[in-house]
Amino acid sequence: MTDILPLLTVSIAGLAGLAMLTSASLAGWRGWLDLKRHALVSEPDLPRPTSAGARIELADLRERIRKLEAIAAGIDL
Repeated sequence: MTDILPLLTVSIAGLAGLAMLTSASLAGWRGWLDLKRHALVSEPDLPRPTSAGARIELADLRERIRKLEAIAAGIDL
């Protein structure tokens, strides 16, 4: 009968420690989600390229991507 008391004490202490760890992890998770939500809301919209040089560079990059996709698909240009 006296062998149960130390086992019960260790079990209760373990459960209490697990509860504290879970509570701290949950608080950290909620804080991280709030941080990411704030970052998404406060992020300014990215400006669109307005100069002709930027448009030409963007068109060139699109053409390169199209060619790389064609190479990956095995199509000869």
